[in-house]
Amino acid sequence: MKIKYIMLISILLVLCGCQKLNDKPIDSITNKIYETIDNANVFRTGYSYYLPNSLAVKEYNDFNDVIESDENIFYLYVDLISYYNKKNFNFEKSYDSYYSNVLSKDDKTGYVEINLKENDKYLIEIMYNYAKIEVMVDKNNMNVALNYAVGILRSIKYQDSIIEHLVSSNVLSYQEEIYDIFTKVKNKENYLTVSDDSNVIEDDIKDNDLIN
Repeated sequence: MKIKYIMLISILLVLCGCQKLNDKPIDSITNKIYETIDNANVFRTGYSYYLPNSLAVKEYNDFNDVIESDENIFYLYVDLISYYNKKNFNFEKSYDSYYSNVLSKDDKTGYVEINLKENDKYLIEIMYNYAKIEVMVDKNNMNVALNYAVGILRSIKYQDSIIEHLVSSNVLSYQEEIYDIFTKVKNKENYLTVSDDSNVIEDDIKDNDLIN
């Protein structure tokens, strides 16, 4: 009986956290990207990031991860070539979008844009610090998904020595042809794609960002 009560309380806390997020303006969520997360639980070649326990990596191949929650699928792309070359880009806000804004702090830049697509679904594109996440959401789940994306992107840390080795050995020479994180999605044919090669990992670290 005690276990049932604990599970019920946990569910109520999550639901309350989601409701609070749904009531917040988008700016208050995207501005959290400027905060720092020091811990990481997903480690890749040349970078690492933090993943809440309510998310799981379904697939990954080189520098692309497919991440799942109960409601959505997140596509993460990390551009080590652009990071190594400190590539600059220009972003113009779209006044035709549901939401569009620039992200910038110190030497980290990016953008977030949300557009209505087919079947009343919204495509969130958020790029920051040479990494990008795309996720298709229902409007009532938009802020929760955006909060997850912000949490992942703000936690990304790069390992310069490893990236230097990858560049010098030409391991990354092909990546720019695979995906350009600086390009906004133009149509439904060219977004949310990833290689079929996959591995799966899961973690059980508590999701402290959602229940706030």
